Amino acid sequence: MLTIGLIVLALGGLAAWVNSAAYASRVNNAHPAEGHLVEVNGADVHVLEQGVDGPIVLMIHGASANAREFTWTLAPRLTESHRVLMVDRPGHGHSERPDDANTLKVQAEQAAGALKQLAPGQKAIVVGHSFGGAVSLRLALDHPELVDGLVLLAPVSHDWGGGGEAWYNKYAGHPLIGPAFTQLVPIVGPAQVKSGVNNVFSPKPAPEGYFEKSGIGLLFRPSNFTANARDVNALRLELGAQQERYPEINAPTVVYSGAQDTVISPPLHVGKLKHQVEGLELVKLADGGHMPHHAFGADVADTIRKLSAAAE
Repeated sequence: MLTIGLIVLALGGLAAWVNSAAYASRVNNAHPAEGHLVEVNGADVHVLEQGVDGPIVLMIHGASANAREFTWTLAPRLTESHRVLMVDRPGHGHSERPDDANTLKVQAEQAAGALKQLAPGQKAIVVGHSFGGAVSLRLALDHPELVDGLVLLAPVSHDWGGGGEAWYNKYAGHPLIGPAFTQLVPIVGPAQVKSGVNNVFSPKPAPEGYFEKSGIGLLFRPSNFTANARDVNALRLELGAQQERYPEINAPTVVYSGAQDTVISPPLHVGKLKHQVEGLELVKLADGGHMPHHAFGADVADTIRKLSAAAE
């Protein structure tokens, strides 16, 4: 009986592996690497580009997402006047993941390296959403010579003291359990996220076709899911080490924060950040949630234009 049980277990594991490989192939074909592949620190960074040869805007996505998050929402509002570069963070979308990529330092280095190669000698307005806000802040700290301004959208910026972590990220990021656990993710993940998208957009409705247009299916490839889990698992301590440096930032900074954000607590993040970054402009959205670049995209684009005009 023990032998039969082991055989069944092995067959189940093989079936999960075959299914996850087939899933990864399908979703890669549906959302291929259509942008630049720029080698930074020995790992390719995938960068999507839109717009004209104008002021540079660098956009950095949040957790569980990829650069396509901006391609049909915020970037098209700027393409007539700006050159917009949208990076896949390490291990997300079609970017490779170098060693220690769970650190904000390496995340910022990859984005900075891509910017330096694709727009040599130029500065950018750096736009970061959620986790991408933390990376944007680190980029401004480590590479102030590259940043003309910061636009942070519902950013995470400070150690929140614990709590709220998703159980599946603990499993997915575990060095022993993770490789087996993530083979099961393509089976259940897409359906679960499709049904839960509205929670991220609350109180606004999710835009029609969000899952497909933003290529969210890329998340459920085992390697991408692992990368996302390790990013999130390390984030609190990474922010704790970074947050004391925020007074060093001298770039003009605008933060969009939704009062009804159900993903993060604005008082624990921007509530502290506004006292550390001199001249920070806080745009409070009384009826806004965690995705201001969707519901308030026109306002965000106007802010980017104003910052780039001031920099010029």
